[in-house]
Amino acid sequence: MTTTIARETPTTAPAKAQVAGLVTGASRIVISFLFGFHGLQGFGFFGGIDGQGGGVPFGSWPGWWGSVLELTGAVLLLLGLASRPAALVLSGVMAYAYFTVHAPMGLLPLQNMGEPAAVYSWIFLLFAAIGPGRFALDTLIKRRRR
Repeated sequence: MTTTIARETPTTAPAKAQVAGLVTGASRIVISFLFGFHGLQGFGFFGGIDGQGGGVPFGSWPGWWGSVLELTGAVLLLLGLASRPAALVLSGVMAYAYFTVHAPMGLLPLQNMGEPAAVYSWIFLLFAAIGPGRFALDTLIKRRRR
């Protein structure tokens, strides 16, 4: 059996980049929107941290400050404003949450209920590396400066 490898033509490369930018931007918006609810839970919204509407005490470390970072970072990432630094900070926040809260309870994320923290950490690291994609204020600002 013969396999043919199609070469990229000059017209397909921009189309692929455009689709990748759209998918990245849409993913960034949806993921940051969903993540923002985690930040709001720390303040007692959406069932709070205990399912009864309880929030973390004002100014407490790391709970209250983590919620502030989660919510602020989620809003920045949702808007696509300072998205790479925000994503890097959020990745660190979730890595910290995983290793200090979840990892002591068990080796694997499924055992210690840390799968969401691990997944969010890696997703935010990806956004920090590849950028915000389309529909980002960073992109609009960059275009206006040209």
